[in-house]
Amino acid sequence: MHSCGQCGNCFSCLREMSYHLNTHRDMCKCTECGRCFQSRQALAVNERIHSGEKPFECSVCSRQFTRAGDLATHSRIHSGDEPYKCHMYDKAFSTSKRLKRHMRVHTGDKPYKCHMCDKAFSRSGDLNIHMRVHTGDKPYKCHMRDKAFNSSANRNRHIRVHIGDKPIQMFSA
Repeated sequence: MHSCGQCGNCFSCLREMSYHLNTHRDMCKCTECGRCFQSRQALAVNERIHSGEKPFECSVCSRQFTRAGDLATHSRIHSGDEPYKCHMYDKAFSTSKRLKRHMRVHTGDKPYKCHMCDKAFSRSGDLNIHMRVHTGDKPYKCHMRDKAFNSSANRNRHIRVHIGDKPIQMFSA
């Protein structure tokens, strides 16, 4: 076992430790954000984020990516490859992140907490929408009336009234 003298992290092999040491040196330091990286390759990826360069393009939909791995993950959407399976439902996902998010349905985990009230959410986007209740922000406008909404879903529900596609109302007895 090899231990870093600066932060105490432990590594099983010396090569991993030497990559790690780069995070404490200016050798692989980004001039834009000041972050240090384990390798020149990781630094190059970070620099592409700053420059906006996206050299990896999907051959199906032409969407572009900064990293090759992101393109590979994206490509599963088109191929239908869903290697990440839920062990409780007959559901599968194209990324481990999507499976992890889904598993919160089973665990009840709500890691995204509002700092202004005691509500919590399983998805960060739901917390972002909720925060608009506190800020009063309504960025989604109706193009037919002078009305605004805190989420695109609420705006879209409203627009259905204009086009005669009224949503089904659920009433409790």
